[in-house]
Amino acid sequence: MPKRLLHQALIAFFLFLLPFGAAQAADKKPKPQKVYTGIYLMNVYDLDINGYSYYADFYLWFRWKGKFDPTNIEFVNSIEKWGVTQTMFHDSTKVLPDGYSYNGMRFEGRFYHSFELSDFPMDRHPLDIRIENVEFPKDSLVYVPDTSKNLLREGFNIPGWKIKKAEIVTHDNTYKTNFGEPTGPPTFSNFTFKLTIGRPLSYFLLKLLLPLLVMLMASLLGLFIHPDYIDARISLPIGGLLSCVFLQQSYSTALPDVGYMVLMDRIYLVAYVLIAIIMMRIIRGSNLLTDREQRENIQKIWASDRRRGYQLMFFIALAILTLVLIR
Repeated sequence: MPKRLLHQALIAFFLFLLPFGAAQAADKKPKPQKVYTGIYLMNVYDLDINGYSYYADFYLWFRWKGKFDPTNIEFVNSIEKWGVTQTMFHDSTKVLPDGYSYNGMRFEGRFYHSFELSDFPMDRHPLDIRIENVEFPKDSLVYVPDTSKNLLREGFNIPGWKIKKAEIVTHDNTYKTNFGEPTGPPTFSNFTFKLTIGRPLSYFLLKLLLPLLVMLMASLLGLFIHPDYIDARISLPIGGLLSCVFLQQSYSTALPDVGYMVLMDRIYLVAYVLIAIIMMRIIRGSNLLTDREQRENIQKIWASDRRRGYQLMFFIALAILTLVLIR
């Protein structure tokens, strides 16, 4: 009986020590090699929304301590590989005075970006450049953002766009396939440079919204013309309707075919509803005037139309503001 209790005590003691041994073994596991990575963007050009791509020209460098060479990388969202220009800083790795290994490259090529246009023309796009090492997974090598704060060259700009923000982010990217190998899905350290751009507010206000408001105001003027001039009253909203169709087509041709309504489409939808209300109001007023009894109330009908015109002005302003704020 005492031997049995002794055996049970020893087993319990070893089971108690087992988690500590596992923790020590985990602590002895080699840590991944850190690679301090920086980028300096020189140019972005040929921004093609219809082609979902753009050209980027930039410098990329690496500083590291360890045996793994981090320069054998893949640009994950790079396309048109045949048009790529890549020039290394040095033919072989350079050792810095502080003991770090160093090398880099200048790269120029076309990158893919899926442009989300639901907020057009107040849309923003984070143009990204993503890199991963083609040999070493995250257990062996991780990319860490360099401390350099200057990510864009002085005077950098993209014609027709406003630069909102530039930043570097890193994360682990696990592929949902093992690429035919018996091992599990690989996970790589992903280094991503993001350049967020947006359209100037003046493009929305002056080039798109102002012509539409002019057409709507012209259509609303039909309610302020005396009801006796039915031809002049009805011609204004009809002309406004045709002008709105042409204005909408003018910006739609510059966008790719998408299966959803952009912000400007929703604003035009409100405009079409407004013009339809104006036309129905004018037609209703003209029909009332055909009745001799209602003919005596022509001033009341006209006053009612003018009040409705002011109400519709407030409605269109509130509707556009609401669509912009809740986009």
